[in-house]
Amino acid sequence: MEIDWVELTAAAKAAMAKAYAPYSKFPVGAAAFTTDGRTISGANVENASYGLGLCAECSLVSELFRTGCGKLAAFACADGNGEPLLPRGRCREILYEHSAEGMLLQTTAGIKTIQEVLPEAFGPEDLSR
Repeated sequence: MEIDWVELTAAAKAAMAKAYAPYSKFPVGAAAFTTDGRTISGANVENASYGLGLCAECSLVSELFRTGCGKLAAFACADGNGEPLLPRGRCREILYEHSAEGMLLQTTAGIKTIQEVLPEAFGPEDLSR
């Protein structure tokens, strides 16, 4: 699969423009290409009770299931300035669980695989050990 990173980044920026971030003033948008050929996106949605906010990655995974499941093949995230943003640890775990083997991520240091940004991840396969 050839990845159009310009298109994927544009989708993340468009999602970021729809973020609800009145408290942190830090809107985040995420977008992914799926293994079945779809482009999905998500944005952070904050809450006055800070801990109840949703990250852009959670919003994106919800969209993955809402629109037909599949796996994530390539992922990009953008901050309020439209710059690449690497998901934090919790979000990396969420992405890992729903990624195709070798999913690619746009990072601040270039394109990397999910395994490179989350080595020794914990996933469903670990539950049977």
